[in-house]
Amino acid sequence: MNPYLTYVESIQAGVQSAKGLAVSGCRDVVESESKVLLFSPHPDDECIIGLLPLRLMKELGKQIINVPVTFGSDENRRQGRANELADACAYLGWGIHREHADFRALDVADVVNVLTKIQPEIIVMPHSMDWNSRHIATHFLIAEALEKMPEAFSCIVVESEYWGAMDDPNLMVEADAEMLAELIAATSLHVEEVVRNPYHLLLPAWMQDNVRRGGELVGGQGGAAPDFSFATLYRLRNWSGGEFVKCIDGGLNIPLGAANLKEIF
Repeated sequence: MNPYLTYVESIQAGVQSAKGLAVSGCRDVVESESKVLLFSPHPDDECIIGLLPLRLMKELGKQIINVPVTFGSDENRRQGRANELADACAYLGWGIHREHADFRALDVADVVNVLTKIQPEIIVMPHSMDWNSRHIATHFLIAEALEKMPEAFSCIVVESEYWGAMDDPNLMVEADAEMLAELIAATSLHVEEVVRNPYHLLLPAWMQDNVRRGGELVGGQGGAAPDFSFATLYRLRNWSGGEFVKCIDGGLNIPLGAANLKEIF
């Protein structure tokens, strides 16, 4: 008998059994002068790529503020998606900033206003080749807004991936089982979305594959992968003097509890 069959069957059984799970609850929003803006193309993206923001909150006490760029293309679902977003962010202890009371998508002027008002130390946005048209549009929306900011404005820019993998991530951030479970639980609160496609249950597999990819994309071709079970990949740059600026040489792995998280951010 193939000894790996039990291993594969246990994964399959775990996914099936988790389809019946549900969570609820919330935690107080962590408030800080040090703010991270997470620009989400759609409600649920904040949870999927939210490992680094979660660690920045837990380990460095930074305030995470999600900025929904759109509420999806289905007008009949927008109020429901806004409600689900509120539940997911409350579960994680994150705030939400909405520029409009209605469901208009943000434009460049809106993003400039958000950046000016909040003055974030860090922003998170999709990279420019993240396949989904709204993800790509969100990248260029934020980039154009940054170009319109005063030259004195600076921040750390973290680019995320989900639909389309980056060729050149330079940051691999480790998750433990507890953090990954938090992100899965928060994603599950986008209830109607995961009913049609239970993608929250596949986040462990995605994060495992990130370790495989990141071992060489971040660590260097032919290098040994770090002993991570789960990770998310990002690209880190600074915005300074009106342009993107390289801020680290090569790639960095960020293990749990690592001092280099504080050194970088």
